[in-house]
Amino acid sequence: MVLYEGFIYGVDFLENKKINRKLAREKAFLFLFERNFNHYEYDELVEIKSACEENFKVPVSFTKELFLGALQNKHVIDELIDKYSKSWSNKRISKVTGAILNLAIFEMMFRDDVPDSVAINEAVELAKKYGSSSEPAFINGILGSISRKEKPNE
Repeated sequence: MVLYEGFIYGVDFLENKKINRKLAREKAFLFLFERNFNHYEYDELVEIKSACEENFKVPVSFTKELFLGALQNKHVIDELIDKYSKSWSNKRISKVTGAILNLAIFEMMFRDDVPDSVAINEAVELAKKYGSSSEPAFINGILGSISRKEKPNE
């Protein structure tokens, strides 16, 4: 198996697509997280990462779609986070959790090609990798509530 510019060769097509989307999601999350601190645009983030990281691969277009979509719909996404995070205001949520929630809620609410269960599972996996031990359950709870209450017919 060889990773080359966001694509993995040596696995079948469907598995390749899943892995590429997983990597694209993770890169979109990392860019959203970084944007919390410096407010760079997508192309600036790619340029900076390319200059700073020797093995940096330019992300696939899915990464850009997720990043820009989450930013463009941030107001709606923030309202949903406030509504379903119970006693936690958006300002009290960690930057890691906020970036993960923004990404997952964008996929759930604004993309028809991603089932809620996939968006939730991927968000929980990102939280396990990058967040504290309590964040996966917190994220799962918020996203599960949004899925049940905002999209009950799906």
